[in-house]
Amino acid sequence: MIGRLRGALVYKQPPFLMVDVGGVGYELEAPMSTFYELPLQGEQVTLFTHLAIRDDAHVLYGFSTDTERALFRTLLKVSGVGAKMALAILSGMSADEFALCIQRDDTAALVRLPGIGKKTAERLIVEMRDRLDRIEPAAGITMPPSRPVGGAVETPVSDAIGALIALGYKPNDASRMVRAVECEGLSSEEIIRLALRAVVTN
Repeated sequence: MIGRLRGALVYKQPPFLMVDVGGVGYELEAPMSTFYELPLQGEQVTLFTHLAIRDDAHVLYGFSTDTERALFRTLLKVSGVGAKMALAILSGMSADEFALCIQRDDTAALVRLPGIGKKTAERLIVEMRDRLDRIEPAAGITMPPSRPVGGAVETPVSDAIGALIALGYKPNDASRMVRAVECEGLSSEEIIRLALRAVVTN
């Protein structure tokens, strides 16, 4: 089992990234909460990982904190919740915000996330209420602040739209979410953060 990686960040294109560890490039999928904390390309990064073995692929997921990984793993135990939905939840709200939704029975906030209907939101609240207490606090690894990556062919706006689509939003919804944000001068990660924040809080 691969539990943690430390190496040079080769590229980041939400929700995908690659880390070079001793000459081996590990491809990972990660929630936006992790992308917000990534350094510049070429700099060192440490990620907690979860390896999912399927019939058709081995998929490695990366997280900036052990708490994020623990929440991801706990979400996978909920009936009807897969890796894509778990990433969407972690991308749309922080672990603390998610815990607050569970404590307050706030299905309205959960159904704003892609792929989550009312029944799934209700199931999350019922099944996660007791499990959240068993998630340990973060180990305290500090990452450099997120900064825009230079030299990208795509624009930050198109990158942001593509990332939202990869997270499960419909193309029209992703475009609408990004158009509602003042994008000038922002990196794709910053645009995505503002777009997701607007969805959860509205």
